[in-house]
Amino acid sequence: MPRPKRCRRICCFPEHRVFAPAAEDEEAGAYVAGSGRLTAGPDTVMMSLDEYETIRLIDHDGMTQEECARSMDVARTTITAIYESARRKLAEVIVEGKQLVIGGGMITVSDEGTPDIKEDIRSKGDRTMRVAVTYEDGNVFQHFGHTEQFKVYDIEDDQIVHEMVMGSNGQGHGALAGLLAAVKADILICGGIGMGAQMALNEAGVKLYAGVTGSADEAVMKLIDGSLEYTEEANCDHHGQHHEGHDCGHSMAGGCHHKC
Repeated sequence: MPRPKRCRRICCFPEHRVFAPAAEDEEAGAYVAGSGRLTAGPDTVMMSLDEYETIRLIDHDGMTQEECARSMDVARTTITAIYESARRKLAEVIVEGKQLVIGGGMITVSDEGTPDIKEDIRSKGDRTMRVAVTYEDGNVFQHFGHTEQFKVYDIEDDQIVHEMVMGSNGQGHGALAGLLAAVKADILICGGIGMGAQMALNEAGVKLYAGVTGSADEAVMKLIDGSLEYTEEANCDHHGQHHEGHDCGHSMAGGCHHKC
C-alpha cells in the first residue's frame, strides 16, 4: 500500500492565479461563475499551489532547495521533484504560448506569520464553529481584500460562546485567506469579494457568505437561525482589478492540519 502523501506547507495563497499571452484567445479557459472551478481548455497548463510555492521560494526569494524543503515541511527529494515539475510547466507556458492557472494541491497554510494572533485566539473545540466577519465600526466591511479587522465568533449548540476582534495582519486576498485558515475559521461573512479570494477561501476550506451588509452581530445571529441573506456572486470590483482563479479540489479539507 502506498504511503499517504504528506501535505506541503505554504506561506500564503498567490495574489494572481491566471496568466496568459496578451494575444491569446480568452476562450482557452473560462471561469464558471458560482461553481468555484475553471474549465481548462487544451491550451491551459495547471500549476498546483505547492509547485507555485517552490518557484516563489527558490527562484523569487533565493532559497536553496534544502531551505525550501524546511519551509514546506517535506523532504528535499520531494522539493526537487515538485520544483522540476513547476519549471517544466513554466517552460511549456512560455515556449508554447499557453495559459497558466494556479490552484489546488495537497497543501496546508503556515501560521508562523501570525504569532500575535495565535496568542489571542482561543483554542477551538471539536464542537465549535468559528465564523469570521470582515469588520468596521460594528458593521460588515464591504471590501474583503482591504479589511483591516475581522470579528471572530465561536458558536456551539447555536449559541455564541466567545467573540473577539482581531487585526488582519496584512493586505491582499491571498494573505487574508491564509490568515483565516491559520486561525481555523470555518465560515467567512463579508461584502464584496474578488474571484481570486473566493478561490483561495475555497482551497482553505472556508465556506463563504458574501454580499452581506449591515450589523456584523446581526449577520451572525441570522446565520445561526438560517435566515442570513447573501449573494454567491458578490464580486468586489471597486479597485478596477479582475480576479480569476481555479480550484483543483478541497486542498485543506482532506485531512491537512496546521503544524506550525
